[in-house]
Amino acid sequence: MDPLGAPSQFVDIDSLPSWSNVCEATQADSHQNPVEKAQVSVRSPFPYRKDLNTKIVLWKGDVALLNCTAIVNTSNESLTDKNPVSESIFMHAGPDLKDELQKLKGCRTGEAKLTKGFNLAARFIIHTVGPKYKSRYRTAAESSLYSCYRNVLQLAKEQAMCSVGFCVINSLKRCYPLEDATHIALRTVRRFLEIHGETLEKVVFAVSELEEATYQKLMPLYFPRSLEEEIQSLPYLPADIGNAEGEPVVPERQIRITEKPGIPDDASDEEGLEADLSFIGSHAFARMEGDVDKQRRLILQGQLSEAALQKQHQRNYNRWLCQARAEDLSDIASLKALYQTGVDNCGRTVMVVVGRNIPVTLIDMEKALLYFIHVMDHIAVKEYVLVYFHTLTNDYNQLDSNFLKKLYDVVDAKYKRNLKALYFVHPTFRSKVSTWFFTTFTVSGLKDKIHYVESLQQLFTAIPPEQIDLPPFVLEYDARENGPYYSSYPPSPDL
Repeated sequence: MDPLGAPSQFVDIDSLPSWSNVCEATQADSHQNPVEKAQVSVRSPFPYRKDLNTKIVLWKGDVALLNCTAIVNTSNESLTDKNPVSESIFMHAGPDLKDELQKLKGCRTGEAKLTKGFNLAARFIIHTVGPKYKSRYRTAAESSLYSCYRNVLQLAKEQAMCSVGFCVINSLKRCYPLEDATHIALRTVRRFLEIHGETLEKVVFAVSELEEATYQKLMPLYFPRSLEEEIQSLPYLPADIGNAEGEPVVPERQIRITEKPGIPDDASDEEGLEADLSFIGSHAFARMEGDVDKQRRLILQGQLSEAALQKQHQRNYNRWLCQARAEDLSDIASLKALYQTGVDNCGRTVMVVVGRNIPVTLIDMEKALLYFIHVMDHIAVKEYVLVYFHTLTNDYNQLDSNFLKKLYDVVDAKYKRNLKALYFVHPTFRSKVSTWFFTTFTVSGLKDKIHYVESLQQLFTAIPPEQIDLPPFVLEYDARENGPYYSSYPPSPDL
């Protein structure tokens, strides 16, 4: 206890600014961004919600000093771990805490157990055990860490707690990568508040100086403070964003067994099942869909109906989408070869592909295909246009026809149906010839959508300049080839 008349060392969480009030000055300028000006139809899976942001606090400090209903202690299975968080909690709570912990007889990894707060300002302490991380057992570690956060929140809900102060559960000695763990922490809390938000008034993330920068970087992905921040954060979401509760998705565990194996499903039933069970096994038994080799033989013989072909194609696409969401694609995302910008004159979403940023000979092109599916799946549900900058590309940046054919064959029908225009900027004679052969003899239905654009001025007749982020080298090249007018247009700082 503090000496009489001395200022309290404990921190009242009501005195801390909520996440919605952090960096308010930055958010006040959001109306100047072209993304906000446009009527953006594509939303993040974690949309802007001010009501949730007011419940969130990011605070650099010792979780043991928080004056809230409960704080979280990260420990080992015997609840005797000596780490900076635990030692501070034990020091401020007093000796009675150790006596009560002995009565709990330990705690398993991923579980959560409750004790009194004793001399703390917090009434309760929720103890949990984070997983040890090994890359070969990454899936198990992710599931266990999710369980830690979920079980803490569930216990708080059951005990009718008003506020919870989280430490960073993954301790350094357990070797869990900080950024990976932060994604799980933030999305689990976000999903819980979406479903049970009325049960909690405040959730505080108490972080150290070492952890603060990572939390500040990732918080906007899950708790965007404006529509602008939501749209800007969308490309940086990881491939696996979990299910409706934030739990990591493990494709191998999602097995679909039809109600009547061997009997063709009704079309409407099939659509419903596809919507609910898009993550499925890739082998015939998991789907109970009959002999896959026989089906392929029938396709070659032209004996399968159009509807059956469409269903098979949808299943194949769902497998690619499932893999795209489970794969780590951060190396492809860092190339900034594919990104979303504003809208065109018709209000359609504009997606940009920068050919020069695709080092074809140096990257795994299958991962590039997965990244395209991961980014575009939610874009292609509505009308969109593609802008491809061929500017200053060379042989190392040329996508071969086999890859493009595979991409065209894999993607869902919505990609082709909702693509309204492909603007080919700064084409060369060779690229025009290659494109003509590809669209004439390899794929169908694409030729009429391609528009060759020789200058940015021509592009701006379809897409306003404030609605597209241009790489600096594109501006420089266009100014050199078509006049210096465009050099005054400011490039995107992120490119």
